[in-house]
Amino acid sequence: MDKRQEIEACSARISDYIEHTLIMESKHIENFLCNDLYFKCENFQKSGSFKMRGATNAILQLSETQRAKGVITHSSGNFAHALALAAQKLGVKCYIVMPHDAPYVKKNAVLINGGEVIECAPTMDSRERVCGQWMEETGATFIHPSNNRDVIIGQSTSAKELLAVHPDLDVIIVPVGGGGLLAGTILAAQVFGKEGIEVYAGEPLEADDAYQSLISGEITFNESTNTIADGLRTNLGDVNFPIIKEGVKGIVRVRENEIISAMRVIWERMKIIVEPSSAVALAVLIKERPLFEGKKVGIILSGGNVDLDRLPFDK
Repeated sequence: MDKRQEIEACSARISDYIEHTLIMESKHIENFLCNDLYFKCENFQKSGSFKMRGATNAILQLSETQRAKGVITHSSGNFAHALALAAQKLGVKCYIVMPHDAPYVKKNAVLINGGEVIECAPTMDSRERVCGQWMEETGATFIHPSNNRDVIIGQSTSAKELLAVHPDLDVIIVPVGGGGLLAGTILAAQVFGKEGIEVYAGEPLEADDAYQSLISGEITFNESTNTIADGLRTNLGDVNFPIIKEGVKGIVRVRENEIISAMRVIWERMKIIVEPSSAVALAVLIKERPLFEGKKVGIILSGGNVDLDRLPFDK
């Protein structure tokens, strides 16, 4: 099965379980940036982020025997919520390993969707160790949030839907954290986009491992991830990095104030809620305005899960 067939099959497979999200425009933002600009609003996706696509596809690709034993992952963010919801819809048991100090709102998002929260120490070593123990005890299948081919193909369907409506896009910009959305977008652009379409990624300067990995040619890890874009604090993996290295046009790093400013523009001008990680993509366009001027640009707004008690805007 080639890439086109793989993505088309996935799109049909998950169609009944996801939202085919809205594509929005903003004349104010377009006029300011001198672009034709189209926002793919994954903040309206079930579970509040694009990750519902990959989680659903990954579970649907399991055998009946595997589904009967459940699925497991370690996550304290959007993938935890997405996998729990997807598993509930498909009648599959779901285990989520989360650090004991994860916010209650994130644990509750898993619990209300039928997932079982397993607490661990707030370190990656503890997450992986506890996850491994539960895999042995339950026989559950591990699904990585971003470094999994079925997850990546699931994420590609967002760009596929965008290109179905606007096949003449010159550029698509997405945020990059673990790399699943970026890799999926690259694959979709290669088979559904016009010749010469470019895919760019945005990344916080304070968590720029993807940028550093692209420069060095090897997966690099951050020593610290002090960014408001908490969904982008994760690292690339050996499944998605080769796709990214080959297909991304560039990764642009943006500062914290640039992320907050872009987030505010979306809230104020488009009247929709997006999380800081989503705003990174628009921050790239604003920062590198001359690079994209006059081009037809698609932006994937990756999610809208925010803590309304901790908004970054100045009072």
